[in-house]
Amino acid sequence: MGSNGLTAARHDVLSKYYAEKYPESFDPRLPDEVVYTGNQRLTNEVSIGNQKVTVGKLILSPTRTYLPVLQEILRDYRKKIHGLIHVTGGAQTKVLKFVKDVHIVKDNLFELPPLFRLIQENSQTPWREMYQVFNMGHRMEIYVPGRYADGIMAIAAQYGIEARIIGRVKKATGEKVTVKGPYGKFEYTE
Repeated sequence: MGSNGLTAARHDVLSKYYAEKYPESFDPRLPDEVVYTGNQRLTNEVSIGNQKVTVGKLILSPTRTYLPVLQEILRDYRKKIHGLIHVTGGAQTKVLKFVKDVHIVKDNLFELPPLFRLIQENSQTPWREMYQVFNMGHRMEIYVPGRYADGIMAIAAQYGIEARIIGRVKKATGEKVTVKGPYGKFEYTE
């Protein structure tokens, strides 16, 4: 979860208990139907693999900065990079704001982290909307010709960051993003 998504995650997952106990934690002008709409408490535990983790830990885990790895990538590949998207504020569709006449296909996304499944289950937000609002487990996209991908992924690995080719870009008339994964296939246009 990126730090800018924490407010939405908190309200989608946590129960009304927090609105009553901490009324200063949200804007009182917000409609009641969007304030702490989930059914979880910070101390509830969820299973991740064979371990239990509290909801609070999932929501409040630190946001990792990509600055060190990006500095090295830019040093070595700046002239090869066609686009660099921080997947926030528009999530998987944010790239639509920066392209022209291409179809971006994302069909090899990372496995969905448990936090996003918890958000979806508690908020009942449709999966199509989840991909428009949340990063869904990856926060950075680098658009380069395929022959440079292995070198960039090797740099990320040096920093303990899992990287992969999540899709491809095709020429098109107009702009389109297709996200395909275990929760469906979704198409978005600007």
